[in-house]
Amino acid sequence: MAKRWYVVHTQTGHEDRVKNHLEKRIHAANVQEMITQILIPTERVSEVRGGKKKIMERKFFPGYVLIEMEFNDEVWYLIKNTPGITGFIGPGARPHPLSDEEVAAILKQAEQSKEKPMPKVIFEKGESVKIIEGPFTNFNGAIEEVFPAKGKIKVMVSIFGRSTPVELEYWQVEKI
Repeated sequence: MAKRWYVVHTQTGHEDRVKNHLEKRIHAANVQEMITQILIPTERVSEVRGGKKKIMERKFFPGYVLIEMEFNDEVWYLIKNTPGITGFIGPGARPHPLSDEEVAAILKQAEQSKEKPMPKVIFEKGESVKIIEGPFTNFNGAIEEVFPAKGKIKVMVSIFGRSTPVELEYWQVEKI
């Protein structure tokens, strides 16, 4: 029987503890060949605190753990009765596996954020920001364009009475 990905619901903030409990139970029951992966999808986010850029890990599905497994009654019972797991996600009594497309999208999102951290704050055109880093520190301006793929924004800043476009990285500004 082929292994598929399933989602279990946990108490938010207890995902790591649930993963540890589950790994111990899998080992004790000797079903490692039936359950191959336990994944807590995370992404790296950048944030500015106290003028310093920090990169942190954040769960992008808080309260959920993904499990790649071969589904049968023994494994289902073992997982369902693990401390911290409130149940499987899916309609009806039997859980339904995620589609291959859903799994690919989740894994891709996690992989992309490892390469380039996403900003914790999302900016939109027209918002007012204060520049907190670089040659225009303490200037205020309005966002003209947002370049999410680059992690940059174009801000219109008034310099000597003239509106001038300045391209900045997300971490160089804060919302007003």
